[in-house]
Amino acid sequence: MPVSILKEKSPNINMSGQFPNEQDFYTSGYGNWEQQQQSQYDVGAADQFGATTDPGFASFDYSTSQPAAGYADEYDGSYAVPQQQPDMYTGTILTPSSRQTYDPQSSFDDEPPLLEELGINFDHIYQKTLAVLNPLKQTHASIINDRDLAGPLVFCLAFGVSLLLHGKVHFGYIYGIAALGCLSMYGLLNMMSLTGVDIYCIMSVLGYCLLPMTILSFASIVLSLQGLFGTVIAGVTVFWCSITASKLFVTALSMDHQLLLVAYPCALLYGVFALLTIF
Repeated sequence: MPVSILKEKSPNINMSGQFPNEQDFYTSGYGNWEQQQQSQYDVGAADQFGATTDPGFASFDYSTSQPAAGYADEYDGSYAVPQQQPDMYTGTILTPSSRQTYDPQSSFDDEPPLLEELGINFDHIYQKTLAVLNPLKQTHASIINDRDLAGPLVFCLAFGVSLLLHGKVHFGYIYGIAALGCLSMYGLLNMMSLTGVDIYCIMSVLGYCLLPMTILSFASIVLSLQGLFGTVIAGVTVFWCSITASKLFVTALSMDHQLLLVAYPCALLYGVFALLTIF
């Protein structure tokens, strides 16, 4: 390209391609471009922080804002502070909360007696014992349905001890025959009654009714049961035990007019215990 054309297009550039002085450089378009960029940055920063010249935007008052539609009657311009629940933890690491702690002494005072927790009721034991000793006495059904096994266990041990005084170690026979008799009566009474019966109730009644046989066994220490007198006494004792047991079962299960039907298997069970006592 000719040198004359370059000079016409850029008269401020010399032959070496440089400005003749620095003042021409700052007064050229490059300096104006920097000023334009700086003014754009300033306007953006002002718009970012809301410092514009719009009087409507700068003079906006947030305190005069109205609540949304539907909440104008409820909102009063204040915030409700939630009330503290009484059972919330209010302490800190250094200051624990003063909540009520567990007191073992007070819990022990409220607990029922140990015998009541084990199901041992001396009043029911006394009432059942009187019902066995007096077959004509009327006993409430709730006392009969009590699952008390403390009395039967004591009477079985006493019967075994009385036989032990005769030199007869029959503890295994006593518990074996008693278990077989309880299972047999359980099946029989559940078929005969409409309401059904619990196995523990049967064990309790049969165990309490063993008391007359225990008395006979202790009486045999001084009296001989080998003759006719002993046979009669043993028969009366078996009848006593069986009638008492059948009466208690009939009362507890509401089995009207079935006293003799229940007494017959009971007589078979107590007859075996009578044989252990005599022989």
